[in-house]
Amino acid sequence: MSRRAPGDRPPEPKPPEFRPGTWLLGTGPENDIAVCTRARLARNLQGFRFSTCQAEAEAKELYGFVAERLKAPGLPETLALVDLDTLDELERTVLVERHLISRELAGSKRARGVAVDTEESVAVMVNEEDHLRVQVFAPGLQPAAVWQRAERLDDALLQRLPMAWSEEFGFLTSCPTNTGTGLRLSVMLHLPGLVWSEEIDKATNTAQKIHLAVRGLYGEGSRALGDFYQVSNQVTLGRDEQEIQSDVFLAVGRLVQWEREVRQALLSGSARPRTLDRIHRALGVLERAQILSSEEALGCLSALRLGIQERLLDGFTIANVNRALLLSQPGHLQRFTKERLPAEARDQRRAQLLREVLGCGR
Repeated sequence: MSRRAPGDRPPEPKPPEFRPGTWLLGTGPENDIAVCTRARLARNLQGFRFSTCQAEAEAKELYGFVAERLKAPGLPETLALVDLDTLDELERTVLVERHLISRELAGSKRARGVAVDTEESVAVMVNEEDHLRVQVFAPGLQPAAVWQRAERLDDALLQRLPMAWSEEFGFLTSCPTNTGTGLRLSVMLHLPGLVWSEEIDKATNTAQKIHLAVRGLYGEGSRALGDFYQVSNQVTLGRDEQEIQSDVFLAVGRLVQWEREVRQALLSGSARPRTLDRIHRALGVLERAQILSSEEALGCLSALRLGIQERLLDGFTIANVNRALLLSQPGHLQRFTKERLPAEARDQRRAQLLREVLGCGR
């Protein structure tokens, strides 16, 4: 097994032509722990029943109505609308893995679509749980920036679409927890320190006590694969946008500080050898494994990411790790390799591809 000392950098591998998207750029404030910030607005239109209550004809009518207005010039964002009925299951899976659509929208049978900008920093889902789910992404911890951009787009949409609104309750949504501002502000956090030190349950309980939701990599109902967690506000009714921003920023800031303190503890004293061993074992698996499941790959890449951030490994970049994170997922793996593979063959191809992307095992 190759071992790399600082300064002993191997030849730079030829990177595949692949862009991970805004949520995995690896830049922005607190980017060692805060991977990405997202503002999501839930909106519904007057004169149409909620998506979950629609008949097929109603869903088509709403989709056509929204599509026409999204395509009209004048929006502050340049968006390309994709009819999800025109995509096969693999392409829809890729959009889920890129966080541009939800698993629910991908699997829905209603007329539905998504409008996305070229940088994949804005995505508007049409006919999800609500008629519109407006999403804005920024790398790192940037709640104010994503809200300001989302607000500009929301104001423009309000000029061309009749939104369902109540003077008493605010924006009306299919789920009461979103009623009010309809704003969910979430931050994707990489928390291997809290997981490895077995303090993640304590951190999750602390967040929930101050009305924050803690979910896995792909949001509600998903597991925290690769030590990635989404932290977001739970309450929208009775809280304005500035209060939500402040709540999330302060709470996430505490989690970031907690993670940093735990990482330092794991790299000090008697805990240090075990932590280094865990990181290097993960590197060894990535270098030599012939079969890798997506879950095992994410676990190893999480350890590798921690090793790079703490300057324990040389010869790797966060950009390549982020690229590998996406390419390890089933949809991206098959799309990138141009192969439709059963599960066992995917696991073999994944091990090979990750060595190529990371330039390890040479």
